[in-house]
Amino acid sequence: MVPFLNPALKAFSESIGAGRVLVEVWIRPLASGFELRHRDDVDRPVESLESVFTGDLRRISRTTPAGSFRPNKAAPGLQRGWNCRIQSLAELGIAIDHLYPGGIPDWYAAWQGNPPVTGFREFAARQTGLYRITTLLPGPLANRTIRACCSARFCLRRRLWTAPDLEPDGAAEKSDLPCLEPCALLLDLARRAMKLAQEEKITLPLAAGDLAVLVTALDRALDAGPAGGREGNTSDPANPRRLQLLLENLRGQLPTDAANTEEATKQ
Repeated sequence: MVPFLNPALKAFSESIGAGRVLVEVWIRPLASGFELRHRDDVDRPVESLESVFTGDLRRISRTTPAGSFRPNKAAPGLQRGWNCRIQSLAELGIAIDHLYPGGIPDWYAAWQGNPPVTGFREFAARQTGLYRITTLLPGPLANRTIRACCSARFCLRRRLWTAPDLEPDGAAEKSDLPCLEPCALLLDLARRAMKLAQEEKITLPLAAGDLAVLVTALDRALDAGPAGGREGNTSDPANPRRLQLLLENLRGQLPTDAANTEEATKQ
């Protein structure tokens, strides 16, 4: 009996060529099998890397170098310092699924063209219970929430799904691993954004220049890395995606000239 050859895995293996990067993983063919390592370890001698088995990749992808749980396996910050040699195409599929669950089927769907995507409004309309509130998000707030949650600071999947007035991610912004529908992290942030929108508002007597200072300070703090807030807990004010959402909301309040000044400081 001829063994079944997964067409998605076959197409992906043919895309490897002499070597390729998938998100943060470098993959290269060997005389027999493949080698995987972190893309930032490409030039390191193999003797300096920990030799791991395919099953170890699930553990490696589960936590950050600091030991924090990674609820999104496509987040930047995959652990470095390992090397995995695998013997077959089937094992390659298992290895990649440990690192990026569902990654090969999603890549294949996008590679074929016209992948099946689920837009934000359609996704929100499916929700019940606590998350039904996400259907109430007004368009501008929904867009800011999506930009915050799907920022390259937090996810390297290229978002192909859309919302009203929000285009997909650009081809060069993240990676060629696609995101075909909103995830649970986006859903939770959307719920939090709507609850915050319903809270009583306060007025702060800030000059436009001071608001620009706050925006710049928050942007730089996020660039410096997580401040300790758990990624999956949006009830925590230190949650990094919640901080990014605040940044998006504040930018929307900047006068045009202040916004241009803030943008120039980032160049």
